[in-house]
Amino acid sequence: MNQQPITTPDPESFAAPARWFLRAILGILSVFLLAGFAHASDEADGQLPSMSVSVLQFGTAHWELDHILHRELDRKNGYRLELKLVANLPASRLAVTSGSVNGAVADLLWAQSRFQAGAPYLYVPFSSRIGDIVVPENSDIRTVADLAGKRIGVAGSPDSKGWILLQKVADQQGISLTESAEVQFAAPPLLSQALKRDQVDVIVTYWHFAARLMGEGGWRSAFGMADLLAELELDRNLPVLGYVFPADWAEDHRSLVDGFAASLRQAKAELAEDESHWQRLRPLMGEPAEGVFEALKDGFVAGTPAPRTDRRIADLHRLQTLTGADSDNLMSADLFHRGQP
Repeated sequence: MNQQPITTPDPESFAAPARWFLRAILGILSVFLLAGFAHASDEADGQLPSMSVSVLQFGTAHWELDHILHRELDRKNGYRLELKLVANLPASRLAVTSGSVNGAVADLLWAQSRFQAGAPYLYVPFSSRIGDIVVPENSDIRTVADLAGKRIGVAGSPDSKGWILLQKVADQQGISLTESAEVQFAAPPLLSQALKRDQVDVIVTYWHFAARLMGEGGWRSAFGMADLLAELELDRNLPVLGYVFPADWAEDHRSLVDGFAASLRQAKAELAEDESHWQRLRPLMGEPAEGVFEALKDGFVAGTPAPRTDRRIADLHRLQTLTGADSDNLMSADLFHRGQP
C-alpha cells in the first residue's frame, strides 16, 4: 500500500487569509471607533451654546465670520457660530429685530435709533472704517473747501454718516455744500460708474467701494473720513460699525457674547498676520484682481477697532450727537462692549 508522506502545510497558505481576516476586523473596528469619535464630537458640539448672526452674503463682515468658522475659533471660545446669509441690510436688520437671529451687523446710528425707540442693543465693535472721498488722480480736489461748486455723489441717503460728517466740517469752514455744490444720492456701485463716466467730480462712498476703485488705479482719496473726525476733534479710530445684540438677550448670555468678541479678536489678528488666510477668502471677496485684492485686505485690517476707553466712548457719544441723536438720550456706556475685538 502506497503511503503518502506527511507534509508540513505551507505557512503562506494560512497567512494570506489570516491577514485578510485581521484587516477586515481592524477595518470594522476603525469604523466603529471613528463613528464613536464623531458621535462624541457631535455631542460635544451639541453641548456648546449657539449664537446666530445675520450677515450680508457679500459684505466685509462675512470675511471674518467665515474665517472664524474655518478656524473653529467659535468652538475654541466655547460656542457655535451659526450664520444666516442675507442679500441686503433691511433683511439683516429685520432678522435681528424679529428675533430670528441673535445678532447682526449695524452701524452706530442704527443702534442709537433703536435705543431712542426703547429697544436697546449691546454694541460689539466691528470696524472703524466709515468711508472715503474718492476723486480722479488728476483732480484738484484735496480739501473740504475744494468741494464748493463741484458735482458730489453720495452713497446712500442724506442720512449717510459720511455725508453728515462732511457737512459738519464744511459748516465749520463757513461752507454750505447743499447750496454751493450739486449733490446727488445713489447706490455705491452706481456712483463708482458715474465717477468713471465723469458724471460727478467726487464721490463720498463706503470704504470697500473706494478700495476697489483705488485698487484698479486712476483714482485716489481726496481725504478720508478719519480726517473729518479729526477736524471735529474726535478720535480717528471710532468703531462706527458693530455687531448688535438685543440688550436683554446679551445680558442673559454675557459669557457667550464675550466668547464671540474673543473669537473676533483672534480672527482679526490672524487675518492681519497671515496672508494665506486671505488667499482662502479671495473667492468670497469676488476673486478681485491683485491691486483690488490688496486694497481690500489692507483696508479691512486698518479698520480694526482700538480698545474702548472712556475717552473713545465719550467721543462716540459726541459723534452720535453730531449726527442728530438727542444728547439727553444717548446709548449708555455699558451698551458698548469693552472687550477688544
